[in-house]
Amino acid sequence: MSPLHQIGEAIRELLLKIPLSAARGLFLLFLAGLLVWVLTLPRSETSPAGSEPGKVRLSEKLKFWAAVSLVLQILIYLLL
Repeated sequence: MSPLHQIGEAIRELLLKIPLSAARGLFLLFLAGLLVWVLTLPRSETSPAGSEPGKVRLSEKLKFWAAVSLVLQILIYLLL
């Protein structure tokens, strides 16, 4: 076995010691942080150029759909 195999095996053993619930929790925290970031983006960055406020179609509301998809992902990982 080469030194790279030994290093790889040591890393693998360390990663196997991490509980699955801790990895899941970190992933959920990442998704929650991403959701907060999306919700705090300015409206000018998430709406089409040249559109009037209040006159944007639902299909053009990027912030809304990004938030919906992130909430669905969080729910999926929480419940399954």
